[in-house]
Amino acid sequence: MDYVRYILIGAMLFVGVTLLIKWQEFDKMPAPAPIAGVQQPQSSDNDAAIPDPADESIPQPLADAIPDAPDEETKNTSEPVSSEGLISVQTDALDMRIDPKGGDIVYVALLNHLANLDGSQTPFVLLENSAARTYIAQSGLIGPNGTDSGKKRPLFSAAQTSYRLADGEDELTVELKLRDDSGADISKRYHFTRDSYVVGVSYVVNNDGKQDWQASMFAQIKRDNSADPGAESGGMGMQPFLGGATTSAEEPYIKFDFEEMAEKPYQADVQGGWIAMVQHYFVSAWIPSADQQHRFSTTVTRSGANIIRYTGPRFKVAPGAQHTVSTQFYAGPKDQYVLRDISEGLDLTVDYGWLWWIAQPLFWLLTKLHGIFGNWGWSIIALTFIIKLAFFRLSATSYRSMANMRRLQPKMLELRERFGDDRQKMSQATMELYKKEKINPLGGCLPILVQMPVFIALYWTLMESVELRHAPFMFWIKDLSAMDPFFVLPLIMGASMWFQQKLNPAPPDPMQAKIMQWMPIVFTFLFLWFPSGLVLYWVTNNLLSIAQQWVITRQIENAKPA
Repeated sequence: MDYVRYILIGAMLFVGVTLLIKWQEFDKMPAPAPIAGVQQPQSSDNDAAIPDPADESIPQPLADAIPDAPDEETKNTSEPVSSEGLISVQTDALDMRIDPKGGDIVYVALLNHLANLDGSQTPFVLLENSAARTYIAQSGLIGPNGTDSGKKRPLFSAAQTSYRLADGEDELTVELKLRDDSGADISKRYHFTRDSYVVGVSYVVNNDGKQDWQASMFAQIKRDNSADPGAESGGMGMQPFLGGATTSAEEPYIKFDFEEMAEKPYQADVQGGWIAMVQHYFVSAWIPSADQQHRFSTTVTRSGANIIRYTGPRFKVAPGAQHTVSTQFYAGPKDQYVLRDISEGLDLTVDYGWLWWIAQPLFWLLTKLHGIFGNWGWSIIALTFIIKLAFFRLSATSYRSMANMRRLQPKMLELRERFGDDRQKMSQATMELYKKEKINPLGGCLPILVQMPVFIALYWTLMESVELRHAPFMFWIKDLSAMDPFFVLPLIMGASMWFQQKLNPAPPDPMQAKIMQWMPIVFTFLFLWFPSGLVLYWVTNNLLSIAQQWVITRQIENAKPA
């Protein structure tokens, strides 16, 4: 029956189009620009876009903590180092630069993740303030006695310009100091831990003045519209999601690309939570105190900078007293198990789409297999075997139906010759033949449709897993997250798809036959630019399917000749 064939063709096209849409989900983003090398970070022009309550275009802090407009004059009276002299901090995981002006993080390189596999051992740069990209993390104090305003940033001093986590030490603290005009001593402290991408950031205010000292802490991530360097392995100019993300009590994961941030600024009061800037494989995030309510918001400056921020409640420091307000900053890979332990819902930045409930256990199983094999390529192959085994009976039903349909091909041709263009009689005779032979024409279609969500979910799993980035398989496959450099796997996939078609009954309709003949070619071309890890899955799945289908077809043809 023709409609069965059309359902199968439609199912195959749906899979292909769905995979392509996932690649192009955010195709409005610009194509990656070539990066010749890591540029030296520059001192940031970070005076702009600091939350200023006097500016009505900027979302206000919490209603019970609206600070007054800060003084226009700088509140710094110390003799700090020049803002041109960035403070360097290096741990076993992070290479960071802090600008004394504002104490902002203007550069972060991830030492355990390479920029590329060209042999240079250059670490991947996530945050930077250079000619190529503006992507920085800022924090400060606003309010009646705050040190920051829309136009002024404090200039901190530091004991030294370079810090390093020494061998044998597990923690490192970098302290920036400031004394403001009201007589308060302010310390901005960065706390680093070995083998961690989490940085503790705290303000310690010692009020030596004669009046209460009041301020609110804010933290924000500022990024321009430059392309995602983490997606440079993608082909055909296709880009994964790039934009801001946050959480709320009602929605555990809220994301907005830069265009959405410009068109409709976001604002909500959230207990605890987090704000993040998300890109392929990597994420940066501020995680405020879990026991306080904060104002989360987004904005886009006149110069085009995209900002996601939070502003905390106002705190008061009595004369002679000390107060500490703290937050955490994460800059690193989208390791969902690490992110889950940092803050509830932060692991959702590893976005598996609407099939997350299938993708999540698939990833769990993939990690367990990696613990056994120690190679992500072999783990993908093993996972394919397990999935194939789980659907073995369904697949057998499908292949048995196709084999029976193939066995009936001579009789179907006889019916077509007998009834010619009389579709009504042809359809009636066909149904009688199916009934006589006890064949369900949908038997070969429905099992495939049932398995389709698993195929798509696994695609998202492989696409979103930073663990596969720069992960080698064997021979010429040096990076499972990048396309096959010699197109060997896509060609094998296309050949296996063509061979599998030969095991299926030939379409009686000439138009259907032509469409099916083009399918292997279309899918081969489509998969040329797909990550080799995904193509490896499809090749393995096709080969297993061919073996299973061939055995079933031979059994049916030998046992029950037409």
